[in-house]
Amino acid sequence: MDAALQRLIEQVQTARTEKLQVDIRGGGTKAFYGGTPQGLVLDTRGLTGISSYEPSELVITARGGTPLAEVEAALAEKGQCLPFEPPRFACGGTVGGMVAAGLAGPARVSVGGVRDYVLGATLLNGRCETLSFGGQVMKNVAGYDVSRALAGSLGVLGVICEVSLKVLPVPPATLTLRLEADQASAIRRLNEWGGQPLPLNASAWWDGMLVLRLSGAAAAVRSAQEKIGGEVVDTALASTFWAGLRDHRDEFFIGAAKAVESGAALWRLSVPPTAAPLKLSGEQLLEWGGAQRWICTSAPAAVLRGAAQAAGGHAVLFRGHDKSAGAFAPLAPAVARIQRELQRSFDPDGIFNPGRLLPAA
Repeated sequence: MDAALQRLIEQVQTARTEKLQVDIRGGGTKAFYGGTPQGLVLDTRGLTGISSYEPSELVITARGGTPLAEVEAALAEKGQCLPFEPPRFACGGTVGGMVAAGLAGPARVSVGGVRDYVLGATLLNGRCETLSFGGQVMKNVAGYDVSRALAGSLGVLGVICEVSLKVLPVPPATLTLRLEADQASAIRRLNEWGGQPLPLNASAWWDGMLVLRLSGAAAAVRSAQEKIGGEVVDTALASTFWAGLRDHRDEFFIGAAKAVESGAALWRLSVPPTAAPLKLSGEQLLEWGGAQRWICTSAPAAVLRGAAQAAGGHAVLFRGHDKSAGAFAPLAPAVARIQRELQRSFDPDGIFNPGRLLPAA
């Protein structure tokens, strides 16, 4: 056992013995997400390095504290990528933090999310045990696919020590189109295109402009361009736009960040892609074919959650200083009970990331 892992085990054992709570943290780039971090910082950045990479097998394994940028650079050298486009809200994000947050970028609707690419993981649980899951998927006694359950768990199940991820080749052709459309027209057209065999990889609508990214075989991209029409966006400008959208550095999110500092909040609503425009105050940006709707507003949490529920979805407080209503929509009682039982099975003393995912019981 290496020194970095041994040090983490000793810190967890001390926390358990002294009944302390710990804040599992890599680069800290997503500390704003979910409930407010509490407890002593448990720094995972000592667990670093790519353990193995088999380009021909489309699999990479890296330790939890490995910088995400290091993994992406290694993949880029071989013409491969993490197709779900994990967002990088700041420099220093880690592989473990990427999985724990479970966030994906613009291509999520076409390629899947983080959990769809997690093949296996090694976890340090609250009993100071290192458990490995993956391969012929090992499940715990409750029957959970644990490696995928880690995606979006925000560290409440334990410290992600290592993770194996499926990767894919970079698409041979990519093209970005821009069309003018109001929100209702954009939603209607996105759903029409979504029902056709088009290589539509990502979409975004804001302020009367619909932007589409086509990716795949060159012939398929050309054919889709002819069918959809619109203005072709310069390759460099398009790359900057999609990166800014993924990392929340584009104009909408810059404005949202300033509004949050003045007391507003940035909400992420997940709704059926066919849902009509939501009549809510504030700026809105649509992604994922209309299924993800960002709203920067000062409206109360109850209004946002009510609107999302009425549309058949839910709302998450993504950025905001007032989290008294909870960052995530309340779970149904039966689902909340399963989640708490799962947490207790891995962390019986409740030391890991208290309140990040569920409110304190």
